[in-house]
Amino acid sequence: MARRRDDEGGEERARPGRRGGTALTGRAAILAVVMCAIALSLAYPVREYVAQRQEIAELKQQERVARREVAQLEQRKRQLGDKSYIEREAKRRLHYCMPGERCYIVLDGGGGERQQSRPADATRKEPWYVTLWRSVEEADRPR
Repeated sequence: MARRRDDEGGEERARPGRRGGTALTGRAAILAVVMCAIALSLAYPVREYVAQRQEIAELKQQERVARREVAQLEQRKRQLGDKSYIEREAKRRLHYCMPGERCYIVLDGGGGERQQSRPADATRKEPWYVTLWRSVEEADRPR
């Protein structure tokens, strides 16, 4: 045991708290084991917490996208519910005319000339049923 000298009486006393070199090392080892156990016991919950936070962020992003799509669809529904919009689209896309209206379709001059300059075979494609019938006839011929 390490002893120290008392200033008054000159007696040597044992220092409290130090028995030998192994006592402090043993305590440090126990403390290290406890710290490792705490770290290992917290590692899985922390990892799950981070994964859940990431999943929550992804779900919020998906929700924002879905809300945007819902807003667009609601706007489209309002448009399709408007009678004047339907009439405009029918005239524009399908070339419908309302009763009493006189409608014209204007063709630009360049399109008609280009079609006439092509050979007749290139512009006219046979209907599907003609091609089908020819293939049936060819399959029926003996070889």
